[in-house]
Amino acid sequence: MSLVDREKKACLGIDPLLSRIAMGVTQDFALRYFFSKRIILGQENLPLKGSVVLAPTHRSRWDALMLTMAAGRRVTNRDCRFMVTQSEMKGLQGWFLNRLGCFSIDQYCPSLLSLRYSVDLLVQGEQLVVFPEGRIRRSSNPKRLKEGLFRIAQLAHKQGVEINVLPIGISYSEIIPNPLGLAAICFANPLKISDFEKIGAKNFNVILSEKMHLAEEMSLKAVGRK
Repeated sequence: MSLVDREKKACLGIDPLLSRIAMGVTQDFALRYFFSKRIILGQENLPLKGSVVLAPTHRSRWDALMLTMAAGRRVTNRDCRFMVTQSEMKGLQGWFLNRLGCFSIDQYCPSLLSLRYSVDLLVQGEQLVVFPEGRIRRSSNPKRLKEGLFRIAQLAHKQGVEINVLPIGISYSEIIPNPLGLAAICFANPLKISDFEKIGAKNFNVILSEKMHLAEEMSLKAVGRK
């Protein structure tokens, strides 16, 4: 099954008009007027080409908007393809997400369709977003990460594609973001999956978790919480 065929079953792809409208509403209005300042650290670490898995911490619903602002089409000339939970694809929110290139996955029993679609995106040189911590966590203490990210990146790499996994920390001046607060996102150095082929998912996740935590420490410092 081709990427196009699989996409028809996984999501509705990216609607060009809706995507432009969403970009304007979220980046030019929502982020600009909700936060007094948005800080980007380590943007030179963001690969502009090649297959990338963005692996951010997850502290707020604002995280997705911060990611698309700092790593989306206006910066990298490509979209952030979000892997989200099934609950996020319901109702009106799901209607929009389904047309903005997002697709759902069951964290406890992932379908082959979702996994293969994720691999296809990476093989095609896309930018996949996976929250390794799972759901939103208010605490910045390191957490054992889900192993799916490594498995997907490894499967794509076995098809002859170099995969960069980019640890990212996102923070806000308040635990629950308030109007006119600060927001910061920090990109760490990417991890090449080819360098970690023999260590396994658990050991890779230990390294990834440490890198994500360090990036979050930097972003917390930038918003005055360290």
